[in-house]
Amino acid sequence: MKSLAELAAIRAKTINDVTMRKDDHAVRVVVGMATCGIAAGARPVMAAFVEEIAKRGLEHVTVTQTGCIGVCRLEPIVEIHTPDGEKVTYIKMTPEKAQKVVSEHLVNGKVITEYTIGAAE
Repeated sequence: MKSLAELAAIRAKTINDVTMRKDDHAVRVVVGMATCGIAAGARPVMAAFVEEIAKRGLEHVTVTQTGCIGVCRLEPIVEIHTPDGEKVTYIKMTPEKAQKVVSEHLVNGKVITEYTIGAAE
């Protein structure tokens, strides 16, 4: 950063990003990124979600991270929150599974039940 204009641009972008996250009509993809999740492979899973969502131009889908979701043995864990309050928890995620979740769940609205916590329990 070399000028006040650059700082202002960074501020404007940050404010826009924060505002995007508050979109009440957005679907939220929440990736567990505590040390347990990272050790199990959450970083490539999160990257796969971000890349696939961007590639498909899904404007009302945001990807965020959180700390420990609480079931470390099932990491990487991803939660999909929809505007109607529904939450689906996917477990033991991989980048390949993430791509399928984007195409099936986020694009077509079809939950992939075999990837969910309900199928594991």
